[in-house]
Amino acid sequence: MAMNINSATKRLGKKVKLYGWIHRKRESGGILFIILRDVTGLIQVAVKKAEVDDKSWNMASAATIESSVEVIGIVKEDKRSPSGFEMCAKSFRNIHISEPFPITEYQSTELLLDNRHLWLRSQKMINIMKARSYIFRYSREFLDKDGFFEVTPPVLTRAGGETGSDLFETDFFGTKAYLTESSQLYAEAMSFSLEKVYSLAPSFRAENSRTTKHLAEYWHLEPEMMRFDNLKSMLLQEKLISNIANRLAKDHEEILSILGVSKESLLNIKPPFKRVSYEDALSMINEKGFNLKWGDDFGVEHERALTESEDKPMFVYNWPREIKPFYMPVNPKDERTVLCSDLQAPKGHGEIIGGSERIWKYDELTERIKEVENAKGIKFDLDNYKWWMDLRRYGSVPHAGFGMGMERLIKWMLNLDHIRDAIPFPRMSNRLSP
Repeated sequence: MAMNINSATKRLGKKVKLYGWIHRKRESGGILFIILRDVTGLIQVAVKKAEVDDKSWNMASAATIESSVEVIGIVKEDKRSPSGFEMCAKSFRNIHISEPFPITEYQSTELLLDNRHLWLRSQKMINIMKARSYIFRYSREFLDKDGFFEVTPPVLTRAGGETGSDLFETDFFGTKAYLTESSQLYAEAMSFSLEKVYSLAPSFRAENSRTTKHLAEYWHLEPEMMRFDNLKSMLLQEKLISNIANRLAKDHEEILSILGVSKESLLNIKPPFKRVSYEDALSMINEKGFNLKWGDDFGVEHERALTESEDKPMFVYNWPREIKPFYMPVNPKDERTVLCSDLQAPKGHGEIIGGSERIWKYDELTERIKEVENAKGIKFDLDNYKWWMDLRRYGSVPHAGFGMGMERLIKWMLNLDHIRDAIPFPRMSNRLSP
């Protein structure tokens, strides 16, 4: 019967049938050595001219890199092969002979991006995509177990953020609409009925940024929680992150090993995470040779300086009110700041979560909107927000929420050089294909 490579390696001395693709191939003295791949891994197949019929030998000889094939043979141990096992072929059949594969050993980044649909077959990308799937699964399972309900907000919206300048605009049957930058407003509405909710959906940012941590389209995990304050939200965030990291390390050491990630580095991710106020973080960054002033946001180089020596994520809380969104409440203990936090990944990987309490009183929200309008010289179209502001008129309660960029999380946990490798088909300011 047909098997995958992983299960076949457990049937030493048995005849098995494998389907897969040719990853590598070489010939030596009447033997074809073929590295066969499938989703479970790699195995070396030895096709000996003296041990197969002419048809099998001719097919194996004609097969090219990335050809899809069927092999029947005997599995044995072989320490010299990549997986520690080898399959001695008894028959070989080509399902489809590949044209010359355009990706060879040494290629430019642009060529790999142009051929992303094919580069996804590489061992690096196969294992990143496996890890991505597990990270999505573990995120959902943790929140589901904690009593959250998954909700599905719309991607098309009339609400254009504070200015609409960083949103993708589109036409919705003659009405101006936007691709959402966050599902927060809709998740808040759902939380008034289901109390603890989350959405895991695409978000879009029309920022013309080409840093290693920016995507124009990314996957956004956004929980909203009734009767949570900022501290309770941070406690939830560190439990969520720790659970994902620990499960990935315990259950998928082989993936981490292929990607060069230390299992111990993820097992070390346990609460509590360090908590630093914005004011203290500002001082820590300036001690590294920068000259930031109160009210400045942190750029990539500042985040790196702040976290390059850290082994675990760290919270930066209570940011200046003038650089944070209108829905964050002013800190009663320091009115220069709002009740919020950003979670910074260690080793300079940057911000992975932004969260805050939400203003839950109608009058306070309208005053905060006026403040932002006056400070930034903008005008909100309140008709687009009326339904959301209504939540503060009908049985409002204190609540909080946060948004986690899934690709940023993956970039950090897998120690990737660039966020583009954390998603199958990256959308960046300079790339819309394939």
